[in-house]
Amino acid sequence: MNIYMVGGAVRDGLLGLPVQDRDWVVVGATPEDMVAQGFVPVGKDFPVFLHPDTHEEYALARTERKSGHGYKGFTVFASPEVTLEEDLARRDLTINAIAASAGWTGASGQKGDESPALTDPFHGQRDLQARVLRHVTDAFREDPVRILRVARFAARFHDFTVASETLALMREMVADGEANHLVPERVWQELARGLMEAHPARMFDVLRACGALAVVLPELDRLWGVPQRAEYHPEVDTGVHVMMVLQMAARLGASLPVRWACVTHDLGKGTTPADVLPRHLGHEGRSAKLLQAVGQRLRVPTECTELADVVAREHGNIHRSAELNAAATVRLLERCDAFRKPARMADVLLACECDARGRLGMEEDAYPQRPRLLAALAAAQSVPTAKVAAAAQARGARGEAIGKAVAQARAQAVAAWMAAQGTDEGAGDADASEHQMQSN
Repeated sequence: MNIYMVGGAVRDGLLGLPVQDRDWVVVGATPEDMVAQGFVPVGKDFPVFLHPDTHEEYALARTERKSGHGYKGFTVFASPEVTLEEDLARRDLTINAIAASAGWTGASGQKGDESPALTDPFHGQRDLQARVLRHVTDAFREDPVRILRVARFAARFHDFTVASETLALMREMVADGEANHLVPERVWQELARGLMEAHPARMFDVLRACGALAVVLPELDRLWGVPQRAEYHPEVDTGVHVMMVLQMAARLGASLPVRWACVTHDLGKGTTPADVLPRHLGHEGRSAKLLQAVGQRLRVPTECTELADVVAREHGNIHRSAELNAAATVRLLERCDAFRKPARMADVLLACECDARGRLGMEEDAYPQRPRLLAALAAAQSVPTAKVAAAAQARGARGEAIGKAVAQARAQAVAAWMAAQGTDEGAGDADASEHQMQSN
């Protein structure tokens, strides 16, 4: 029995990055051998075991043969006769197909020296130095999830390029319909991981380049080439804008729900009639409807979809919120459900800031709407709503009338805060201004 560290742990060690998880491959052993040494079997589709002390994963060396569509369409063969090289040959990228002897610290090989502790039959170290993402063998085409993984790695290692032959292979896979067999949960899993990288826009660049984005997220793919009004969007192209918004979210350290909201907030612009362009009347509502459908299709977590829905519907109103008077401001906060979910409202405002600053030449602009609405929310929250409701009931108010009394009290509190700031309450009304906002 020989044990080797494989995959991301070796790759990150060679790059001098922190190693988060360590995976191991075992050559020359049977499942019975592993159980006899105290390992706990956990694999359903192939033999994987947990170490009795560290609980790290140890997989028996294996080969795979295509037997159907999708990432589950494989017949797995694990045997003591399977060599380390054969196991490495089934992996996705050369930089993930390097094995290290047990006890390897990661110090050797960082400058390209061929360490005897490393087994690298597909020249992964060379591709690490050249900053290239390259598939190992033609077996890459057998698993469509690998298209998503390459795109995700491009987001993580943003200074790496995808090898031309690998990109060509990915295009062939899409053309052959392999991407049509991707399981929604796996699509979301890879997208979510890529979204949280430092350069998430690179993931979508790669997916567009191979044609996969049109398959897994056509609502987003159709945004490229759709023009917007240059006075609001100097970058003009809607797809370019959305990627700039996403990159701003990454720059500001936003959470996954915020980043997803940034990706989906303008989906409706892809369905704007050509004779209306570059205006986008009503795109907010169309965006909300589309992202709801995407959320159901890809099994997107509820918190991501709900936040994205608020941002899609209200980002125009929030951008223009400085023009709203106290009553209109309270109505905006109510539509955002800010009083029940103030933490989510903070995320909504962060996504809107990303939208405002994700425009050519506006990346360093201030976004006063965010602190202003947070302060207005705090002022409205200071109202003792239970007392206001009780007083209204004492006056004979019921149902909707009580809600109006509470809203009025909140508006008075916001008006007082505005006066204290020395700002003009403004005469703007949220409902009256929506039509103007939808054209942006």
